[in-house]
Amino acid sequence: MILDFMTTENTSLQFNDVIEHCKKVFELKMKDYGPAWRILRVPSLTDQIYIKANRIRSIQTKTQQMVQEDIEDSFVGIANYAAMAIIQLRKGFTDKPDLSSKEALTLYVGIVKEAFDLMYLKNHDYDEAWRNMRVSSLTDIILMKLLRIKQIEDNEGVTLVSEGIDASFFDIINYAIFALILIKSKK
Repeated sequence: MILDFMTTENTSLQFNDVIEHCKKVFELKMKDYGPAWRILRVPSLTDQIYIKANRIRSIQTKTQQMVQEDIEDSFVGIANYAAMAIIQLRKGFTDKPDLSSKEALTLYVGIVKEAFDLMYLKNHDYDEAWRNMRVSSLTDIILMKLLRIKQIEDNEGVTLVSEGIDASFFDIINYAIFALILIKSKK
């Protein structure tokens, strides 16, 4: 079982490497815009993530890309917007930004730590199955999760047997990071 430990350890290192890049982008955006995203209601963040995921899928299925922005940037955006959505679920939205950039970053770091912990547990149980997946499948799963979130939002957060919206946002963070790890490993 030494191999299993080494693979899980490698995943942890890769995850942390990718999330560090996502965090740097988040920090730079906070310097550019501040926490303006605090005014967004969760459905608006859901739609923003949907736009990014749909763009990735569109690029993956078309033969020509018109805007030369890497899909990696869109996956980073997906992970970061999902973290923001979880913050909004917990804190609620505001009419004007109410956090300093430092406070927003602290909340962000806490969310990605929770995402890492969840990934570590699920990765053990699923035996790193994501490593044998296609990036296009991860994109489709993110889109499916978003459609589920939209349905739960339309149902005013009520579910009968399903996990809540926050669980889906955590999964979206992890799927986006898995996609980034797979893309990076093929370069």
